[in-house]
Amino acid sequence: MTTQKERKMKKLKNVMQRTINSTLLHKKGKAVILIFVVLLTFTNCFEDLDDNTIATVDINDFVWKGMNAVYLYKSVATDLNNEANNNARFSTNEDYLSYLNSFETPEDLFESLLYMPNTIDKFSRITSNYFDLQNQQQGTTITNGIEFNLYRLSEESAEVFGAITLVLNNSIADNLGLQRGQIFRAVNGQTLSTQNVGSLLSTDSYTLNFADYDNNGTLMTEDDIITLNGESTTLTNAPYTENPIHRAQIIELGDDKVGYLMYNGFNSNFDNALNDVFANFQAEGITELVVDLRYNGGGSVQTAAYLGSMITGQFTGQVFSKLFYNENLQNRNRDFLFTNTLEGGTPINHFNLSKVYVLTTKLRTASASELLINSLRPYIDVVVIGENTIGKTQASITIYDSVDLSLDNVNPNHTYAMQPLVANSANVDDLLVPTDGLEPTFELTETPSTLRTLGNIDEPLLEVVLFDIIMSRGINFEPHETLPLFGGNYISPFEQDMYID
Repeated sequence: MTTQKERKMKKLKNVMQRTINSTLLHKKGKAVILIFVVLLTFTNCFEDLDDNTIATVDINDFVWKGMNAVYLYKSVATDLNNEANNNARFSTNEDYLSYLNSFETPEDLFESLLYMPNTIDKFSRITSNYFDLQNQQQGTTITNGIEFNLYRLSEESAEVFGAITLVLNNSIADNLGLQRGQIFRAVNGQTLSTQNVGSLLSTDSYTLNFADYDNNGTLMTEDDIITLNGESTTLTNAPYTENPIHRAQIIELGDDKVGYLMYNGFNSNFDNALNDVFANFQAEGITELVVDLRYNGGGSVQTAAYLGSMITGQFTGQVFSKLFYNENLQNRNRDFLFTNTLEGGTPINHFNLSKVYVLTTKLRTASASELLINSLRPYIDVVVIGENTIGKTQASITIYDSVDLSLDNVNPNHTYAMQPLVANSANVDDLLVPTDGLEPTFELTETPSTLRTLGNIDEPLLEVVLFDIIMSRGINFEPHETLPLFGGNYISPFEQDMYID
């Protein structure tokens, strides 16, 4: 007598067979995969099947079909490279079902499909809640408003301390009076170490116990002293929408006026606000421009092209950057051009500059930030002060479990989405951003004792810019020795991103 489990599996296999038949075109024994065909939901068809089993199979099928359709490295990725002959890989629905069920979670399957995830594809992501991703792309996160770096006390030490690098405007931390450069040595009264730092700083609410940093008047780090000072602040996460224009100001330098813009994300919702900044710079008659991207993890490719057009203006209609897709999506290859209008026709305020200064860090400057630097270099002099950037040349899109992988008619039974790398970005000379990042013109590393107020003329990275402007030549200086970095801020992986609107 057939058991209930066997009946369930038979129904599921029948669904899998119909799905495979619908997504493969057979011609003379060769199977050609239809681009953007995704498995329809099983749950509505078989409500009597175990919910967890169906959900996992359903999501795993979305992961497989979605990656096979759009993934940039599908021709070389381990589990996707045979997909030109998919029928040979999965000759029966049982083979395909067995493959999908061999992964306990959609995340496991997704990770198995990535090409050289430690070196080449460090950036493709999967999320179990695409609402969080959508909010992230719109600039809304759950945060207490600080970003920080973590350092070991010494090379071999397991003890850790933190240095606040950025306080987001009008955030909880900002309203509590926290400032860039503050040092914390403990959390919730517990001394930080490599063993507990993750658990202590990943909660929704915690208390920072602050410390005084004494460098003993030397550039050496071995004699630095960090002492708890009895001060503390409790921070609690809350929804926050960040205006990526963190700071925009004019610095008067003799007869020159320097425009300083700290820009923390290429968010298309703020394109008009960015254009307004350049209108103000125009009205003030700036002659030099500094774009501070040290905490900018990327964002919209189109917004990067807009910013490049604002900086220049003399190259309207010429190629700003190029995108190249996988071999099945070559019809999607496109050029982003320098332009004189925003979407909707608003005129762009531009400067026709032949030189721009850009500030970078190795932990956060990535993706669309690197795209801006790389795309401007064939046209104007881009002077980079700071550190090597992260090295992300690829762009991604968000794909959902629907027939065409868009949000239209999305599968209502789960909220998984993926952001796989789908295209490589190159400049007009076909040069990619190197995987080890873009090298700075002047190398300078932020240290816990040099985190001065952003935009002030004594802030070390900006100080180098001003010296270069004054002296009209490179500045020789002794770089500070730095404590061994333990890790960066706990940020969403989607922050290091370059996406196509």
